[in-house]
Amino acid sequence: MKHKKKENRIYIIDVTNRDGVQTSRICLAKLEKTMLNLYLNEFGVFQSEFGFPVTRHETNYLNANLELSEAGALSPIRLGGWMRATVEDVETAFKRVPALKHINISISTSDQMIIHKFKGKLDHEMVIKEMAAALRKAKSKGALSVGVNAEDASRTDMDYLIKFSKVAKDNGADRIRYCDTLGCDDPFTIYNRIKELAVKIDMPIELHCHNDLGLVIATSIAGAKAAIDVGCDAYINTTVNGMGERAGNADLVSTILALKYSSGFKNKYILDDRINLSKAWQIAKYASYAFGVPIPINQPGVGANAFAHESGIHADGALKDRRNYELYDFEELGRGEPEIIETGRKITAGEYSGIKGFRNVFEKLEIEFKNEGEATRILELVRYANVHTQKPLTDGELKFIAGYPDIAKKIFTMSP
Repeated sequence: MKHKKKENRIYIIDVTNRDGVQTSRICLAKLEKTMLNLYLNEFGVFQSEFGFPVTRHETNYLNANLELSEAGALSPIRLGGWMRATVEDVETAFKRVPALKHINISISTSDQMIIHKFKGKLDHEMVIKEMAAALRKAKSKGALSVGVNAEDASRTDMDYLIKFSKVAKDNGADRIRYCDTLGCDDPFTIYNRIKELAVKIDMPIELHCHNDLGLVIATSIAGAKAAIDVGCDAYINTTVNGMGERAGNADLVSTILALKYSSGFKNKYILDDRINLSKAWQIAKYASYAFGVPIPINQPGVGANAFAHESGIHADGALKDRRNYELYDFEELGRGEPEIIETGRKITAGEYSGIKGFRNVFEKLEIEFKNEGEATRILELVRYANVHTQKPLTDGELKFIAGYPDIAKKIFTMSP
């Protein structure tokens, strides 16, 4: 009996909670990062790069989210930590976050970075040795999957990148992350480079692209196409609403839309079947609120004008048949339901709430407390959460705190 050949797939590894939060002048509270992980899981993302295990202020948040994973609240999504490709960082990461199972280790590989960033501290051979030693250490510490990041891969000599990647594979790497760190690739260069790399190393390729030239979706999917075309799985890095350093990263929703509906991908390439685009509206709105950055009016899928028609010809055509001027349905993205805005009395829960107003808020969420003691305990956590986020709590955040009070307490706790 012949076994059917495995069909290669495109998976999403979202890096909002690692790269997105590195956006200049922007930050997220640990509760907000947790909520994004929960929404990413509902969206069907394969893995969330949920933070920095070496960074002290992340420790409680990371451990708490791994507890959520163990409890089944963050499942089946994988939670992956990011660190530099050094033995010291790996040891520190697993000391502070012992339950960590999935990581990416990163080191620069281009001549520009090796010469002008490391400035003699590391040469080309030492970069490879450093990476290999960190990789072996991670595997010895119990890492189930390790992605090896070639930072500035798009400006790295191809022969060196192949050598670097082969050593990573030989030492147990599960994926190579090709980083277009400056967003200087175009869809044609990245396709050719990834195709050559995938042929030579025969292992899954992860695409991490930036938007400095406005090409990030195109380069991300072109790189994925190259990997699939030669028989390797592809992993695309995204962020919600395209947040990220400088001009940002590949927007999660736009990337999925491109993979599902662009002429060259539709029905030709297989996307991870867990992806649930109906959660797009929910996660885009929440990220906009958490980051304090409005969704652009013309953002694909979730922008205010994504399904708006005013021109006479367009309006007439859309009313006759939506396919005349709409490539996909707004319902598919979780849009279409009216949003109700309170214009009369509004009782909110915050850092100075009393028990009666607090209970009124939770009754509207259809959450009941067993007794006054439980209600008082959750109120105290809600007060801390409001201090923690410095903005009114969303219904989702309130429900999370009521459902997982002990884990919420850990997320709010800082130990300098």
